[in-house]
Amino acid sequence: MELTQERVIPKKMNPNNGMLLEHIERYRFSKAFAKGEVLDIACGAGYGAEILLENNDQMVSYTGADIDEECIRYAREQYGSAQTRFLQCNALDQDLPRKLGKYDTIVSFETIEHFHGDQQFIENLYQMLKPGGILLISTPFGRGVGKPCKNPYHVHQYTEEEFVDRLGKFSDVTMYHQVGQDIERPKADKKYYLMVALCKKKA
Repeated sequence: MELTQERVIPKKMNPNNGMLLEHIERYRFSKAFAKGEVLDIACGAGYGAEILLENNDQMVSYTGADIDEECIRYAREQYGSAQTRFLQCNALDQDLPRKLGKYDTIVSFETIEHFHGDQQFIENLYQMLKPGGILLISTPFGRGVGKPCKNPYHVHQYTEEEFVDRLGKFSDVTMYHQVGQDIERPKADKKYYLMVALCKKKA
């Protein structure tokens, strides 16, 4: 599997690569909330399974899902275990909740900015989350929906207000911001490039 601007493959990258470290940090941040059955939508190479499961007694299983067949094959080869499964699927498939089932925790990093149909995507995530479950979802800051962005792989990049609005179905949404390996509640005097939303579904 080849590296691209939008693909992170830890075993093929310099361990000090800034983009790699930032991606890994999002999984490390999420590990504190990952419990029970965990779904990783757009799991890519599947390395998140290793990070989330390591020394995590609260997790029962990890399911990684991605539209890319090559990614799923690689993930199965590199990170397959008794606690993991990797499935090829389309995140916008209206039938996805029936196909994948329900989960205690869902993570989805840098996914929603890649396609039109964000409302269907969020609806799928909501339906797949068990009552009382937690969703962790991230996306880069941008100029807004319908406005041009520099990244050719992105359909658009949200403002924070737009992103929070998309998550309105959840009973509670707490926003964190990231710059480098720092993921924290936003500080007025600090510039960030990415948002991480911690969303809770009503029990």
